[in-house]
Amino acid sequence: MISRAHISENALKVLYRLRNAGFAAYLVGGCVRDQLLGREPKDFDVATDAHPEQVRELFRNCRLIGRRFRLAHVRFRDEIIEVATFRGSAAPPDQADGEDVDAEDEDDDGIAESDVAETAQLTDDNVYGTIEEDALRRDFTINALYYNVEDFSVVDFVGGMADLEAGMLRLIGDPEQRYREDPVRMLRAVRFAAKLGFRIHPDSEAPILELAPLLADIPPARLFEEVLKLFQGGCALATYEQLRHYGLFEYLFPQTEESLEHEEEGFPLTFVARALRNTDERVNAGLPVTPAFLFAALLWEPLRERAALLQANGAPRMEALQRAADDVIAEQIRSIAFPRRFSVQAREIWGLQPRLEERRTKRVSALLDHPRFRAAYDFLVLRSEAGEGGDEAADWWTRFQAGDEAERGSMADEAGEAARGRRGRKPRRGRKPPGGANGAEATDEAVQATPPAVTGEGDDDQGQESGGGRRRRRRRRGRRGGRKTPGEAPTPDPA
Repeated sequence: MISRAHISENALKVLYRLRNAGFAAYLVGGCVRDQLLGREPKDFDVATDAHPEQVRELFRNCRLIGRRFRLAHVRFRDEIIEVATFRGSAAPPDQADGEDVDAEDEDDDGIAESDVAETAQLTDDNVYGTIEEDALRRDFTINALYYNVEDFSVVDFVGGMADLEAGMLRLIGDPEQRYREDPVRMLRAVRFAAKLGFRIHPDSEAPILELAPLLADIPPARLFEEVLKLFQGGCALATYEQLRHYGLFEYLFPQTEESLEHEEEGFPLTFVARALRNTDERVNAGLPVTPAFLFAALLWEPLRERAALLQANGAPRMEALQRAADDVIAEQIRSIAFPRRFSVQAREIWGLQPRLEERRTKRVSALLDHPRFRAAYDFLVLRSEAGEGGDEAADWWTRFQAGDEAERGSMADEAGEAARGRRGRKPRRGRKPPGGANGAEATDEAVQATPPAVTGEGDDDQGQESGGGRRRRRRRRGRRGGRKTPGEAPTPDPA
């Protein structure tokens, strides 16, 4: 059922060199599972009885990685073949399996989990064993299948072939114990169920709701890697729905879960679902996706709520947005520690939303050159589709990008006129606006309605001017060169 024509040439080189050196060598995990399902494997992993140092002696292009369990990375120009020694079952039961590198993790991104994750205490877990023991150490039955290149057979110790044919995802061993050993296995169960369209076996499904709070004990740095696997594999929307169904999403994005429990004007919030569907479409079309856009979308609802509250308390829109971003990101990294470069990009996407909506003439062309413009524009369109408003701005920017230089210039001028009309004319800098300190505009009617100066004796309730006031005004006028107040005739020049 597996043809060597569908196996990487580099993987075959590794298998045959190990075999020729007298070692056992098998393809294992996701690459075997995917080929049996008619899918194209993303990468190829090898299991062998050769120790890591022995693998390195056979391959000059080999690098050993991992701190708890040593792995060999055989590096080719455009591919890495990961070689793992069969693991034994002699590890103490109280040592968490959190850093085990299971094939189901490697087939998604080619990055060894032990190379990036730091779970509990780092101890020596280099306990080697037989292929049978190695199969029992893996998570799911469908990922514990071994392809033997010697006779082209598939070796199955745990009933993985039957579960593969039945479309069933089943943990090896006692599910509750395996989840307690490593709570991240609950996320993997959801990820593979969504990715493959499989059902989680009832015995493996039952403990998830009860044990979901264990995710709170997983280091935020490790959860960042898991979230990328969850939402950048082409089935983000299905994964998101299952995470919420099993009560796992709230331990990844607690602020977002709280926001999604509310409705807006009687309608459920749909922005996150639309953003994840958009991500799936891009992944499946072979287009790039950035974690920054993903996190910007997943945190948009709590950000929007917090910014609205700050605005209601008197903060300007941009200031409210920036302060809300500070608060939301600071709280989120307690659960998932995404790198600063992604948080900065997410801030830029959020910060461009008001600027795209305002469309001020001097900034329209400059915005097109902003490195985050395209992501911010896509974000604006998603907001419009989700019913958050901004329909006019999204349509305007769509037409603006499609227009030629003349059309863009005309649209920019129209947008500038509209923006000036909304803001109103501002007084010239350095001069008082007509009408006095209060900025009231002086008109002919206002001048005519001004009571003339009279020679009254003393003050009265009408505010008439005293003699002393008139003398002071004449002295000031003389110093200014004879300038008069509006309505008075100019004084002839003595010269």
